[in-house]
Amino acid sequence: MRATESNQDYPFAVTNTAAALLDAAGTVVAWTAAAEALLERRSADVCGRPARDLLADPGDWDAVLAQVGRPADPEGREGRATLRHGSRGELEIGFRVIPLAGGARRDTARFLVLGAALDLVARWRQDHAFTHELFLQGRVGLAVFDRDLRLLRTNSHLLPYTGVPLDLHGRRLADFLWAEDARSIDDRLREVVHSGIPLAGFNTTVRTLHDPRGGRIVTVQAFRLQEPDGHPMGVAAVFTDVTDHERARARLDLLYRATGALGGSLSVLRTVEDLVEVLAPALGDCAAVDLAETVLTGGEPPADGQLTLPLVRMAVAGTESEALRTGTARFAAGLAAPGARGCRGELVTGLGDLPAGSGRAEAPEWATAVPGAHSAMTAPLCARGIRFGRLTLWRTGDAAPPEADDLALLEEIAARAAVAVDNARRYTKERRTAVGLQRSLLPPATSEKPALEAAGLYLPADVDSGVGGDWFDVIPLSSARVALVVGDVAGHGLHATAMMGRLRSAVRAMADLELEPEELLAHVDDMVLQFASEAESGDPDDGDAWVALPSGPAGATCLYAVYDPVTRTCAMASAGHPPPAVVSPDGTVEYVELSPGPPLGVGGWPFEPVERELPPGSVLALYTDGLIERGEGDIDHGMRDLADRLLRSDVLGRPLREARHDIVEGLPPGRLRDDVTLLLARTRVVEADSITTWLLDPDPAVVADARHLVLAQLTAWDLEELSFSTELIVSELVTNAIRHAGGPVRLRLIRADTLTCEVSDSSNTQPRMRRARSSEEGGRGLYIVAQLSHRWGSRYTMGGKTVWSEQALPPA
Repeated sequence: MRATESNQDYPFAVTNTAAALLDAAGTVVAWTAAAEALLERRSADVCGRPARDLLADPGDWDAVLAQVGRPADPEGREGRATLRHGSRGELEIGFRVIPLAGGARRDTARFLVLGAALDLVARWRQDHAFTHELFLQGRVGLAVFDRDLRLLRTNSHLLPYTGVPLDLHGRRLADFLWAEDARSIDDRLREVVHSGIPLAGFNTTVRTLHDPRGGRIVTVQAFRLQEPDGHPMGVAAVFTDVTDHERARARLDLLYRATGALGGSLSVLRTVEDLVEVLAPALGDCAAVDLAETVLTGGEPPADGQLTLPLVRMAVAGTESEALRTGTARFAAGLAAPGARGCRGELVTGLGDLPAGSGRAEAPEWATAVPGAHSAMTAPLCARGIRFGRLTLWRTGDAAPPEADDLALLEEIAARAAVAVDNARRYTKERRTAVGLQRSLLPPATSEKPALEAAGLYLPADVDSGVGGDWFDVIPLSSARVALVVGDVAGHGLHATAMMGRLRSAVRAMADLELEPEELLAHVDDMVLQFASEAESGDPDDGDAWVALPSGPAGATCLYAVYDPVTRTCAMASAGHPPPAVVSPDGTVEYVELSPGPPLGVGGWPFEPVERELPPGSVLALYTDGLIERGEGDIDHGMRDLADRLLRSDVLGRPLREARHDIVEGLPPGRLRDDVTLLLARTRVVEADSITTWLLDPDPAVVADARHLVLAQLTAWDLEELSFSTELIVSELVTNAIRHAGGPVRLRLIRADTLTCEVSDSSNTQPRMRRARSSEEGGRGLYIVAQLSHRWGSRYTMGGKTVWSEQALPPA
């Protein structure tokens, strides 16, 4: 019997197998108890009879003999046969025929026949083949340890890694693996020995003492080996090298995380910063992104392959990132546009082997940027055939040099990063354009006028585009008066911004006509209806984009107010807009009781004016509904909250440019339901000693008196420098009023930031400047006024009109 077959599970073991002894003629001479149990046939019934009678079909005897032939092999020959069974009829068995000593000739030899059920024989052969092949195969490592975790047996492929000794019998893992790697595996194998619970799968890195850099990743599976009595005798472990699989999975995971980082922002800087934080140290110990300068402002690098673009280092991460931050941020070498290599990357290894000094000059400049790096790789950020920059990684210390697969991964990440950078660049360009448009349509955030101190603030609901349909305006009028405007166009984005620009221009144009608030809103309402009509009549297939107000009553709202620092009154009218809040000097807050008309674009409804006197130092707060409608309750709740914010921000005692931010503090800019606009105005007055008024008779003789009165007043105000020009302006305006209007004439001088001269009469006819012929003696009065004035104009009043002229005050 073979030594390898001495195991008690061997189906043809003599000690526990059914056996029969045959003489040379094939007669059964002995029959064991195991044979009786196997076939359920007694020895007395079998012995002395031919063995062929045991066959289910005696005619198969020759076929059985053909299987064993002449069993000269002392180990015997094996075969299979179908025998008669005592109770089941037939039983298929496997057998082995072993010649006994002294049986050299067939007619005198005696044979030992061992038999077992065929299914047991087949199972044993399968187990034997499995164990045999398991120790011979070279795809996975197999090891048997004793209870002290010494190696008893291994196959030829225990660990597919350099530095594993050939003879491992009696050794421990710590004899050839790094201590921490060996300890990690031993701890889990010891737990299997003690608990008997198999180790289903444990991934770990193994590094040999001979070559510790990099290592291999293996999956360890183990189960306990037991004595027949159940006591542990050791542990069997299977080591599967999953390095390639794990590295591929890690690369896919890194690609997934890098792609996620690239999609987290529309900022060029934030995009590349998030990217390098993912790549270092996952793909390299240090990472950097360099971009073409023009990308930072939303520009697109040229696609001309002959050009070299200067680069700016935008983001770095990793262990040596400080070294990359030092020195110049711009690189003279720049970045060439796609050429023969297209958008492929480059890999450089062996940097640590180059001699110091001139030796490292053999490597590219980008590769030697990190001291101590032994390898580097770079890939261009290339999209649409345009290079926007480059992505570079360095490896230092014990890190394994990058492989071709690592470079391919870097190229894929760089390609995706290029698309993200290009998208962010386009967004930056479009947003800068949109925000520039928005800012060009809004006045300065703060302004100082003799009539008031103003500070405005705008928060868009669409933080990505940064634009919307809200606006505010501070418009200087004649006689030191100021118009305050707040409006809200429905919608967000460029469409609303463009419409807002049209409405703001319309309001400014109407304000220049010095109309009353209710009249101005009526004219703007008509213009909005005209805008809508133009949009409806436009060709939808036309390439020109028609900017129209959304149809319906919610198109736009507007509040227009005019404050007069001379009379200390504020006249206002509303087109569907919330009422302004007034913070009085005594610290009380109240809302002006308005009768708001319909929103702009409805048409056919009048707008009701309201006039209110405001004490000096009062703060007027104009706003859009986004400040009081935030989904937290009704409008009344929002208005009470705004009143509280006005008091808490101390608008009476602080500069308005500071208080405005406190009022909107706590509003979530990224979650606003609507744009928020706030305009604060602190009222001032023109003191009585800076205002002089005269009533003149409609007599041409009073023109000279008017000149003398004005000259005397200018002398009292120390404005003698303006005497000549003012004398001419007053003379022309008073003469025109007496000549063309008749009735009493009122002359008023106002000293504020300019010197204003007003002449009021009872006529509703507006003056018109014309070109006088050379033969005409008159007709040049208004031309002279226009030449001497900083600006001039006329406005209707309840009793006629007022013609005014403003002159800049001389430097103090």
